[in-house]
Amino acid sequence: MKILVTGFDPFGGDKINPAIEAVKLLPDEIHGAEIVKLEIPTVFNKSAKVVEEAIKKEHPDYVLNIGQAGGRFELTPERVAINLDDGRIEDNDGYQPLNHTIHEDGEPAYFTQLPIKAMTRAIRDAGLPASVSNSAGTYVCNHIMYQVQYMRDKEFANIKAGFMHIPFLPEQVVNRPGTPSMNLEDIVKGITAAIGAIVDQNGKDDLVTVEGTIA
Repeated sequence: MKILVTGFDPFGGDKINPAIEAVKLLPDEIHGAEIVKLEIPTVFNKSAKVVEEAIKKEHPDYVLNIGQAGGRFELTPERVAINLDDGRIEDNDGYQPLNHTIHEDGEPAYFTQLPIKAMTRAIRDAGLPASVSNSAGTYVCNHIMYQVQYMRDKEFANIKAGFMHIPFLPEQVVNRPGTPSMNLEDIVKGITAAIGAIVDQNGKDDLVTVEGTIA
């Protein structure tokens, strides 16, 4: 089994992004699955192309995109991506889409194929806070989750894909009073546990249990 794991580069004035920093530190193999690591740009019109090229080259069984969610204190596997770009800030190319449909021929929303409840449970079992999230937002994180699902719908039917948000690193909240963070070692530990659950749950239904919140 091969799993492509991506992380975004820094954006929004931050000099570091925990997504790519964590991805770079992941083991090369988790529960017997080969882990392919990829940095992608925090750019609406480029990120999907980079992932598409990697899918064509690596032929992964799974794609897991990782992104930063400043303000969240948990690791949060995402349930759904929506067909909308609505940037609260510009991306790294200075582009800020507002109320923009990602694909006119795409579904209004796509649900992940990942076992998000098993992933959440595995993260908690590793001693870290986690919950299923029902909103990936409308910035580049939702964009790439939707784009990979669109690729799956139109071209790569055999892959399973999804997204997980992670908190700020401590150094990112020095000047953000009251904002939660998580150290890089724990973020890596949590992502590793989530990927382990993906591997262990392969070919099985997701857990039937409450692992999320109302938001």
